[in-house]
Amino acid sequence: MRNKRNRGAVVIIDGRKILLIKRVKKHEEYFVFPGGGIESGETPEEAAIREAKEELGVAVELKDCLSIIEFNGMQYYFHAEITAGRIGEGKAAEFQDPDRGIYEPVWILIEEFLLKDIRPQEVAGRIQSLLEQSLMEEGTLG
Repeated sequence: MRNKRNRGAVVIIDGRKILLIKRVKKHEEYFVFPGGGIESGETPEEAAIREAKEELGVAVELKDCLSIIEFNGMQYYFHAEITAGRIGEGKAAEFQDPDRGIYEPVWILIEEFLLKDIRPQEVAGRIQSLLEQSLMEEGTLG
């Protein structure tokens, strides 16, 4: 049984793209939202901001909480905007350890979003609904 650990994560959307972490582990490819465990004394928001810096190499400003789910602990997903830094300059330990598989920040087109194996799927579904609503408001979908 896995230990439960609360997590904070960011959802970064830029035009028609969304930023995810591509994972390849034991020949299985899937995508996750950038984020990680909440450390002692940290709020979910603080964890999401710290993890964006560690995993992506960017500073972010959180806009609002898009989703909270329970999966091996509580997971908080925040809409965020990049305010500084360059994607790909993250120095998180998991990116340096080949035994933990591949961790690679990637932009995914919104149209391809649900065609990918995005985890957790519950959050991916909620984000897809928000993306579709946003595109319809822009008049670029439907």
